Order: sequence, then C-alpha cells, then structure tokens
Amino acid sequence: MTLDDIDKRLLAALQKNAHLTAQELGEKLHLSPSQAGRRRQRLETEGYIQGYTARLNPERLGLTVQGFVQVHLGTHGPEHSASFARLLATRPEIVSAWTMTGDADYLLRVYCADLPSLNRLIHDVLLPHGAVAKVHSQIVMDQLKRDGPLPT
Repeated sequence: MTLDDIDKRLLAALQKNAHLTAQELGEKLHLSPSQAGRRRQRLETEGYIQGYTARLNPERLGLTVQGFVQVHLGTHGPEHSASFARLLATRPEIVSAWTMTGDADYLLRVYCADLPSLNRLIHDVLLPHGAVAKVHSQIVMDQLKRDGPLPT
C-alpha cells in the first residue's frame, strides 16, 4: 500500500506527539475524529506504526556516558553471530546494535553510568566473547541533534 499525503501528515504528527487523540489528529488533518482514528488503526495494522514509547532523559536516570562501540570479530560464522547477538540482548546498557559494512562488524550504542561502567562492559563482557577480536569505543561529548522523527 502506498501512503497518501494525509497518511504522511498523520505519521509526522504522531512522531512529534504520540499522545494525540483522534479528535486532535482530526483537527490537524482536517478529518473527523473517527476518520483519523481509522487511519491511525490501519497504519498500525499494516506495520507503519510499530508501537509507542516514552523518550527518557538518560542523565536523570544516572546514565552520564553515551558511547559508540565498534566490535570487530576474529571469527565469523552463523554460530558466532548468533552467540554474539544473544550476548547483546542480555545487556541493558547496549540500547541499539547494528551489523555494518566496512572495517567493524558491529556498531553498538551504549549508555553507562560512568567511565568505569563502560570499561567493565568492554573488558568484562565484550572482549571475553570468543568471537570478538577487538573493540574501538568513542565517547559522545555532546549530541547536537537528538534522535529525530523519520522523514515521511
């Protein structure tokens, strides 16, 4: 299914404020509340909207260090990748992970309470994994642009 202009505006509005009611969406889109609600429900059912979450302030939660960790595997294969993926799933400080082209095999985004916590994650968790050859970490000094909405 292709998205029309109203669908795109609805998605953009929900990315800014997922709490919008059908009434408020209808007003923004010049639709009745029931039409806006049906469109939202259809976009949810068809998988355009995957869910709704709250954006938390990491510093208020005591997570003062944000970093990116590149992981280079020494051995490749399905069993090593699956084992590493299982390890990532167990670590709450790893908030996102990507497989990459280029030099590194994985890029991890992490939030830690402090530098010793980041050090423990790297030296006590990641490096001991049998497939990991090396890691390269970068600490975020400042985030100039927050994670934004997807272009619609």
